[in-house]
Amino acid sequence: MPNKIRNIGIIAHVDHGKTTLVDAIFKQAGIFRENQHMQERVMDSNDLEREKGITILSKVASVRYKDVKINIVDTPGHADFGGEVERVLSMVDGVLLVVDACEGPRPQTRFVLKKAFANGLKPIVCVNKIDREGARPLDAYDKTIDLFIDLGANEDDLFFPHLYTSGAGGFARVSPDGGEQDMRELFEMVVNSVPPPSVESEGPFLIQINNLDWSDYLGRMFGGKILRGTVKVGDRLQLLREGQEKPIAFNVTKLWIYEGIQLREVESVSAGEIVMMSGLDGVLISDTICTPETSPALDAIKVEPSTLSMNFFANNSPLAGKDGGKHLTIHKIKERLEKEEIVSVSIEIDREAPADTVKVKARGELQLAILIETMRREGYEMQISRPQVIFKREGKDVFEPYEIVTLELPDDGMGDVMEEMARRKGEMINMTSENGTTMLEYSIPTRGLIGFRSNYLTLTRGLGIMSSLYEGYKLYKGEVTSRSQGALISKDPGKLTRYAYEDIQERGQLFYPVGTEVYGGMIVGACSRDEDMVVNATKEKAANNMRSATSDATTVLDPHRELSLEQALAWLREDELLEVSPKTLRFRKKILDHSERRVSERRSEVAQV
Repeated sequence: MPNKIRNIGIIAHVDHGKTTLVDAIFKQAGIFRENQHMQERVMDSNDLEREKGITILSKVASVRYKDVKINIVDTPGHADFGGEVERVLSMVDGVLLVVDACEGPRPQTRFVLKKAFANGLKPIVCVNKIDREGARPLDAYDKTIDLFIDLGANEDDLFFPHLYTSGAGGFARVSPDGGEQDMRELFEMVVNSVPPPSVESEGPFLIQINNLDWSDYLGRMFGGKILRGTVKVGDRLQLLREGQEKPIAFNVTKLWIYEGIQLREVESVSAGEIVMMSGLDGVLISDTICTPETSPALDAIKVEPSTLSMNFFANNSPLAGKDGGKHLTIHKIKERLEKEEIVSVSIEIDREAPADTVKVKARGELQLAILIETMRREGYEMQISRPQVIFKREGKDVFEPYEIVTLELPDDGMGDVMEEMARRKGEMINMTSENGTTMLEYSIPTRGLIGFRSNYLTLTRGLGIMSSLYEGYKLYKGEVTSRSQGALISKDPGKLTRYAYEDIQERGQLFYPVGTEVYGGMIVGACSRDEDMVVNATKEKAANNMRSATSDATTVLDPHRELSLEQALAWLREDELLEVSPKTLRFRKKILDHSERRVSERRSEVAQV
């Protein structure tokens, strides 16, 4: 019965504690036995989610309160994964908006709330982390009202149901100084304030797909909220898709619903429930599944456009296959990326790219870095180009994507950050200062943000907080300097020697320790000047050299610079590639041969003149 079901999405700015709040809900709903070990952030099941402390993939779980089943969908808080938020909101009937009691609403709070309003969803607000030092719950509540007004909420919407919560403490209170010690008030509010699913119990079966998964035994699994009717194992259904003339018929082979954090196999499911099913491969997000007499296809789920692209190539360097990579061919890389495209609404493969290239479009740098990191852990080896923004042309005008970026930093780092933002073509639109902390808001080309995150953390000694939102396309703003350092390029293949390291470190900073295998055309470090320099990284000490052995041993080598995947992608220039293997990241020039590279550089200089 639909009136015994509540489907609710949890939305928030990144790091406002929604996944921890879900943990507390699970504990108190009795999903885990008293003696059963429960890991923290149980909804963050992906290894990368645990390491980075962010939600990347939206996930469904359920709890029962009294006689009502509550399906809970956890969503990402980072703007790069906004596509996940957009598809999830199409299968819930209400949202739990989590706001940090210390920070109040943030840029991503605005984004997710705006999307909720666009989908006609009424929010329950949880002012979270009220037991943290420095928490200002009433101030956070007032700022949330201001945000509702800014987003055009009507007068009735301003009297939204709200609670003061602590995911870590495991309580939800009607007032900040209340005495409640459990989550009962939150369960009651969800049951009473979130409407039952707006569906039709009777009539031919209808569902729009907004959840995909894959099983090695069953193949494609797909599902969402049932909009009408009932489905049983063995039913004959059809798939409809916008722009596809003929429906595809299939039989339902298995059905599942969510019980706790697991899927439970069932024989039939009715309208209002969130279901997963199998029986057909090639299903995509937004597809309509229905009984044969139903038509036409439902409108596709709309997501904001991709703003960045990146080229993937097979690894053809001299060290290809030497780091434990299992999947090396462009065919295997393309196959894996196509699987990602099916599951993610904001990943798209360009079908017009050359045969030896897979061009992937995505929402942001972090999204691409997460995808690459996932693939290398699965044993893929590849080469990757620098991320490029996707331009649009209208007549003679060129347009590029812009972001609204919000920076929160200590006052003493403000000058350096403002200088860096100006260099990257950022235009300040707001600035506030309070208690030694400055808040800067900029409109900036997406190009200007590539590689900025790691620079920003350095400039603010790791204390800066940054968030960005897609603003739209505006006129091209001119050249942005990507990097102020040239590359130190290895002349010959071999091992990086201590003798060579000592010599090269005077010209810049190396990326690898002594003993690392290198090859001609591989970039071994960053030059201290803005020019590329070929260096002899494998040079051995001559046998007749008179320097003493003790002198060699006591020479202090500068530490090499380890770069994370995101930093490495940002460091690349147009004529360079990043070689990614399960064990190593290597920089290289696209053209390894030094003579050929010089000829190519001269030709490009002539072409520019």
